Amino acid sequence: MTENTATRTESDSLGSVEIPADAYWGVHTARALENFDITKRPISVYPDLVNGLAAVKMAAARANVELGVLSTEKGRYIEAACQRILDGELHDQFVVGVIQGGAGTSTNMNANEVITNLALEIAGREKGDYSYISPLDHTNRSQSTNDVYPTSIKIALAFSLQTLLTELKALRGSFNAKSVEFNHVLKVGRTQMQDAVPMTLGQEFHGFATTLGEDYDRLQETLPLLAEINLGATAIGTGITADPRYAAIVVRHLNDITSLKLSTAPDLVEATSDVGGFMSFSGTLKRSAVKLSKICNDLRLLSSGPQAGFGEINLPPRQAGSSIMPGKVNPVIPEVVNQVAFSVVGADVTVTMAVEGGQLQLNAFEPVIAHSLLQSITWMARACNTLRVNCIDGITANEERLESMVGVSVGAITALTPFIGYSAAAALAKTALLTGRRVADLVVEADLMTREEVTKQLSPARLSGMEAITTSIPIIQA
Repeated sequence: MTENTATRTESDSLGSVEIPADAYWGVHTARALENFDITKRPISVYPDLVNGLAAVKMAAARANVELGVLSTEKGRYIEAACQRILDGELHDQFVVGVIQGGAGTSTNMNANEVITNLALEIAGREKGDYSYISPLDHTNRSQSTNDVYPTSIKIALAFSLQTLLTELKALRGSFNAKSVEFNHVLKVGRTQMQDAVPMTLGQEFHGFATTLGEDYDRLQETLPLLAEINLGATAIGTGITADPRYAAIVVRHLNDITSLKLSTAPDLVEATSDVGGFMSFSGTLKRSAVKLSKICNDLRLLSSGPQAGFGEINLPPRQAGSSIMPGKVNPVIPEVVNQVAFSVVGADVTVTMAVEGGQLQLNAFEPVIAHSLLQSITWMARACNTLRVNCIDGITANEERLESMVGVSVGAITALTPFIGYSAAAALAKTALLTGRRVADLVVEADLMTREEVTKQLSPARLSGMEAITTSIPIIQA
């Protein structure tokens, strides 16, 4: 801090600290800035967390006024400050690092100080005039970090989840659209990286859409995990310093503010010490990330080449792929989504260890849990968006190549085994592999089926299972 910088003096139990005069945060935040200068990422990188904190403080102010432990005037100023934060103001004042010691106390105090100083400003008073509105006695009334912080995290995750669900739904829609576009395009299916029976490219893309739809449903099922909160528990779940009626009143106000369906945990001691819900949520998020990564693996394989690989589909070219090889274009969008998935998997391990690390009446490691989950869900939503906009919507099929591969694929002969028998089919398959000739020609030449019959049974509709087998020629009995 330079000599010319205007400051104000604030004090805590450790002594006095000079605070920039224009800062809305105070002494407790200043201590955290010194202690936790680690990630270089302030909590403001997660706007939903800031909004979650503001919503909790607003609900607390309303409840405290209703209970008569906070004056209507002060409650009105605190609520007005919270509303302005919910409207997007002063998020840059939430400056403490996302990872911190103290079980989230620094985050809670950062919120208390910013809201208090904004409330003071609204009241026409100077920042730091805590004799009128205090961060601890008024803004934090009936609360503890230990119930404010986890509740705010759950609200933030619920808000962020809606963004992810919106992106997942849109991505699923893009895959569905491609499944319709490619419904007529026959291709060779593969199992264990070897040629299998035919299918349509549309079926393959429909499978991707179904996967995303399942993940959408599983993620929605996590909402009840985020809906049970411990607000009113205060320090360890006994509700010390809070009116016995406070928990029920504050959750009612919080639901009005957030439009969520939150409920008070039946056992506040257990709810304060146990954070298993975060681990379950993380596991579901990991599942979605892993499956999305698998889809991206398939896209990279299907588009590999374009000359010496599968070359079945074309991904939209997004950038030059090499500083040394002219003309090379890489599957950069699936690659970045893969990397997001790897990060989510790693974050899940972090959450798991942080949940295990809790002791007795509190888990001190909720900051890294919050950071890991909020980063994962934010990156996942952005990854879904870029995959849809910059990749899926622009995919095209190499129809001629796909048709030629199906024509010489021995997998197609599987569709003829009910009519010519397994042994004959196996012999012809071997011949097709050795000679590179089309299966249909070999079957006709062997006088096992007519050209018309073979064409009918090897039609895209039959090979893909979209049309039942109906024929006048005899089927070999097992």
